[in-house]
Amino acid sequence: MALLKRSSQTAPDPEGRMPLMDHLRELRNRLLIALAAVVVGVIIGWIFFDPVWETLKAPYCETVQSRQLNGQCSLTYSGIFQSFFITLKVSLMIGLVVASPVWLYQIWAFVTPALYRTEKRYSIAFLGLAVPLFVFGAALAYFIMDTSLGILLGFSLEGTVATIGIDDYLDYVLIMLLIFGVSFELPLILVFLNVIGVLSYTTVKKHRRMVVFVMFVFGAVVTPGGEPLTMMALAAPMIALYFLAELFMYLREKRMPATEDFSHLSDDEASPLMEDTAPPEDDTPLEEEPDPGKR
Repeated sequence: MALLKRSSQTAPDPEGRMPLMDHLRELRNRLLIALAAVVVGVIIGWIFFDPVWETLKAPYCETVQSRQLNGQCSLTYSGIFQSFFITLKVSLMIGLVVASPVWLYQIWAFVTPALYRTEKRYSIAFLGLAVPLFVFGAALAYFIMDTSLGILLGFSLEGTVATIGIDDYLDYVLIMLLIFGVSFELPLILVFLNVIGVLSYTTVKKHRRMVVFVMFVFGAVVTPGGEPLTMMALAAPMIALYFLAELFMYLREKRMPATEDFSHLSDDEASPLMEDTAPPEDDTPLEEEPDPGKR
């Protein structure tokens, strides 16, 4: 670790440049700060585990199958240490959420010196939109989870009892929250690609039908069970956000200076930029200069 000790002779660069070892030292310090924040968050999650678990369990308790064993909402577990690891997993999830302002800031502070002023402004805007979109997607997943579970568990055969394991149920909840939260970030990624000049409005408009179809397929594939309600609950908001992203691209490019479009040209056809713009040669013969040797 001696190599990572900061030299007292190192002067700060006004442009944010630093040697590789200084970058490694900064990365180490920011990782330690983020890790410490997560540990504090896990402790908080452990303390408040009971109310959080009751909230996570509420969608399952709304189903009829949750009361088949003893008339009360109950989940089963089969291992001696399983309940401990479930408590630790939920506490870790709470800790990541509680500590998110700290570790997000550490990531931002580490990356910021390498960005230009315009890129910093855009990244702040994208981060400010990404967090609410993820929360909105996760909240939507939570509110439809009871109906989704009711449909999936409604296919139980006659004479059978649903004994849902606590580990299986928690995995289902986490998968639903993550899938919905991350899926709502996809339109924001399209906007980001448009802003940096990788993706144009014309391209998005051209493939609109295909994108909408892929979103329905994506909703059917990634949702656990693939039942229609969950698929529609995921695909419909994604499509709405996609159209909002497309509208943003249209308005943004409309305000930009007009540039000539060469997309209609074939691969073998030369664009006007490749045409010979040199002035035509003058075919008039040059006048012969008199030879000084001739008289």
